[in-house]
Amino acid sequence: MIKDEIKKKYNLKINEFIKHNKLYYDKSSPIISDREFDQLKKEIIDLEKNYSYLNNPKSPSNSVGFKPSKNFDKFKHRVQMLSLSNAFDKGDLENFEKKILNFLNKKINFDYSVEPKIDGISASLTYLNGILTYGVSRGDGSEGELITNNLKTIKDIPHKIGKNTVPEEIEIRGEVFIEKKDFQKIKDKFANPRNAASGTLRQKDPKQTSKIPLRFIAYTFGYISDEKFKNQSDFLKELRSWGFLTSDYNQIISGIDELVKFHQKFEKKRFDLDYDIDGLVYKVNNIELQKRLGFTSNAPRWAIAHKFSADHAFSEILNIDIQVGRTGALTPVAKVKPVNIGGVVVSNATLHNEDEIIRKDIRIGDTVKIERAGDVIPHVLEVDLKKRKKKINKFIFPKKCPSCGSETEKEFNLITKKFDAVRRCTNEGFACEKIAIERIKHFISKDAINIDGLGKKVVEKFWELKFIKLPQDIYNLNYQKISSLDGWGLQSVSNLKFSIENSKEVTLDKFIFSLGIRHIGIENAKIIADFTKNIKNFFNLAKNNKINEIINMDGIGETQVKSLEKFFNNKININVVEKLMGILKIKNREIKKSGKLINRSFMFTGKLRNISRAEAKSLIEENSGSIVSSVSKKLDYLVIGEKPTNRKVEQAKNLGIKILSQKEWHDLLN
Repeated sequence: MIKDEIKKKYNLKINEFIKHNKLYYDKSSPIISDREFDQLKKEIIDLEKNYSYLNNPKSPSNSVGFKPSKNFDKFKHRVQMLSLSNAFDKGDLENFEKKILNFLNKKINFDYSVEPKIDGISASLTYLNGILTYGVSRGDGSEGELITNNLKTIKDIPHKIGKNTVPEEIEIRGEVFIEKKDFQKIKDKFANPRNAASGTLRQKDPKQTSKIPLRFIAYTFGYISDEKFKNQSDFLKELRSWGFLTSDYNQIISGIDELVKFHQKFEKKRFDLDYDIDGLVYKVNNIELQKRLGFTSNAPRWAIAHKFSADHAFSEILNIDIQVGRTGALTPVAKVKPVNIGGVVVSNATLHNEDEIIRKDIRIGDTVKIERAGDVIPHVLEVDLKKRKKKINKFIFPKKCPSCGSETEKEFNLITKKFDAVRRCTNEGFACEKIAIERIKHFISKDAINIDGLGKKVVEKFWELKFIKLPQDIYNLNYQKISSLDGWGLQSVSNLKFSIENSKEVTLDKFIFSLGIRHIGIENAKIIADFTKNIKNFFNLAKNNKINEIINMDGIGETQVKSLEKFFNNKININVVEKLMGILKIKNREIKKSGKLINRSFMFTGKLRNISRAEAKSLIEENSGSIVSSVSKKLDYLVIGEKPTNRKVEQAKNLGIKILSQKEWHDLLN
């Protein structure tokens, strides 16, 4: 009877595995997390280990991936493309190494080549005499889908290797993925970045694939006609010389204890990476040892994936706090029972906005699934309705501002013809405490007035002590009172005083930006400063309701004009500007009439080396050039750094705009 029950339990899990395996590999639309999928596979394999009579050809111990789709031609791998066994703790790693030593039948010391396990789609690239000839998905490990043209759309994949060191035939394997920032633009179409990469790579039309900025990191080889590499690490160096992207985090590590230490350290920074990873891969570095160890039916004996702890967890919502931002936006934040997610204790999770709460029916007291996937504040994915307690009331979003009691509203967007998802406090002045605090924080920020030593926490403390209520109060601080506070000595008070005095001289554009007017960013502030010329003209334009005069300026539209009008219709705001005009020395924005870059416009995309974006823009303006915020015919040069936005690059190419590398831009300056 017990045997029958075990078989029944096993078969149920096998059926569950088959279902999720198809969804994961074939449909690219999993309904459970990677962690839950891994756990299901582990439970099946553990049952098979404990009960020798259990066996199924479709078990994860006998299968890899999923059979290739009928939408593509099939292609047989010269060397099987197997999956990796998983380790979840130190014990699993010790068992892995013990099996290696037992198989070799002697005790030897060896190194591991360590790399991040990217959560993407495996692919193999076959080069014949250096020419990319076949591109194939992993499929079921024995044969995959022939997707050469789709893979050729990925910029990280060379179509030709122009080096004489490349073997006559080589199959290079790697992972196709999409970066987090690029996924944000298409997240409405896919469940997660891995699904986006899988769905895009398996489009019938390569033109559709090319629209999504897929990336490729190479990490090993399958078949090779002329093998001359001693170690995995040597091959990775050769890959880079051939023009392939490899991981910046590859390491050589010896010993289980050191592997565990590195894993713990890396898990803490996994969310800071540009792409999703779900663990680390450890490979025996010596390739000769890899050959001797060989493979089991579905995994290499010389490699293992050490998975991270889950990037999500369940916790109970204790309360929902409504936070008010500088522009009056009301943001709901769930206060939850502290829970460890990926090595970090989480007690707050954003709920985004009112619409999100209604859509997910989130209530105080609910048990919710929280994800921490690189967000500054983790977010609530869903409610576990099975655990909902009886008599929990729906959460009613406040119609009045929790800070000042003013009415809140959702603005109608003239472009989308819909009401915004965000509800806002209608108080436009400093009468709303929370808005006032956030505006003062903005006023002192680096791109605005820039006061070192007066950080966000200090502003909150000074507000609480009633030292500051309006921006002009910063210039009338009682330094004697400050010096009596805990943590403030003579030197720190002296430094603060110096920074405040130093901030009194400011350019008109920075002053306009410092006011924190909604929709008026740094570039908008420069445009307005150039138009108004001086602070007196700017103030008169605003105070006398003549803001409409700037509506036809490039970069200024109806949205910006209405926001300016709303700001200056408030008496407190006008009073703040008048007081600051009396305290500060507001200089006219200098526009050089001559310089190396006169009458030339620039735009940056991608990360710049050894210089911030703000410094680069400043250099252009110092040389009489101008900055534009979008790709159009008015743009002369698009300067690209590391990982540029492909869409901007394509737009520039289509419009015939000259594209410069950072070095070429430097040469232009020098």
